[in-house]
Amino acid sequence: MESRRGIRSLRAGRAERAVLCLALCAVLGAGAAVAALAAAVDPAYQASVEKWRQAYEATLRADDGWLTVSGLFWLHDGDNRFGSDPLGDIVVPGKGVPAQIGAFTFHDGKVVVHAQPSAKLLLNGKPVTTAELHADTPYERLELGGLAFFLHASGTRFGIRLKDKNSKARREFSGLHWFPIDPAYRVTARFVPYQPPKTVQTQNIVGDFDPYVMIGTVTFTLQGKQYQLEGSENMPGTGTLFIVFRDLTSGKLTDSAARFLVTAAPKNGTVVLDFNEAYNPPCAYTAYATCPLPSPGNRLRVAIPAGEKNYKEQAD
Repeated sequence: MESRRGIRSLRAGRAERAVLCLALCAVLGAGAAVAALAAAVDPAYQASVEKWRQAYEATLRADDGWLTVSGLFWLHDGDNRFGSDPLGDIVVPGKGVPAQIGAFTFHDGKVVVHAQPSAKLLLNGKPVTTAELHADTPYERLELGGLAFFLHASGTRFGIRLKDKNSKARREFSGLHWFPIDPAYRVTARFVPYQPPKTVQTQNIVGDFDPYVMIGTVTFTLQGKQYQLEGSENMPGTGTLFIVFRDLTSGKLTDSAARFLVTAAPKNGTVVLDFNEAYNPPCAYTAYATCPLPSPGNRLRVAIPAGEKNYKEQAD
């Protein structure tokens, strides 16, 4: 994640912006005033956020992006046969898929794949017939043509996540929708670390609970009131924050489950929260994701019309 640069000249209070808007409205009319305020955003900052948004959209469009996720199959104890056979446990769609690729054997929390040699299944690019799989290991991928299989854990359940480079969601993707960039939603927050970090069992969208290690809280002021969020470490060893939150736009203008925000590592007890870079969870794009829901303390009683809007929103 790119580091955020300071923009002290853009930290005008909302009251000052309201006065400016009223003055502009009187002279130019409401529509022209909004356009004038948009033009007042620092060009370098505008370009920085737009570049971030383009990079984020590119990750969704990528060969292994969330738009390719096209299945999630929960494993039962014993053998879980997979292939194109409609009577199998995991029915894999697609032309040229063998009727019997093999089976995922699940027992005592351990998953082993057994593949038919004729199926030509690959594990990390090499032919495989038998191998133990490990949950949520991004670089441990089983491949068959344009399809990829991953072991995923959700609470105490294990499932096989299917990615298809030619998925319908990827083919029909028409782009994301964003609020106009507004520097009023780029705020400096006070960071207070948990000593020690605490593990929180967080419910996800399918009802399971997964552990998240929360490393601290961020306290900030928005629209004249103080709010607080807690965050986990986004990437181990980096100190960067991953925040799952919900606000009063959720379920209306923005995704009903939550939005995500990633920050740079806190420095000297402060961290910048740029809600213009808030983005939707993967479950906004696919029904086969198990996204975390915000903890009760991360549900803000304030509207934050910044960042990504609903994915299915009609373009203006």
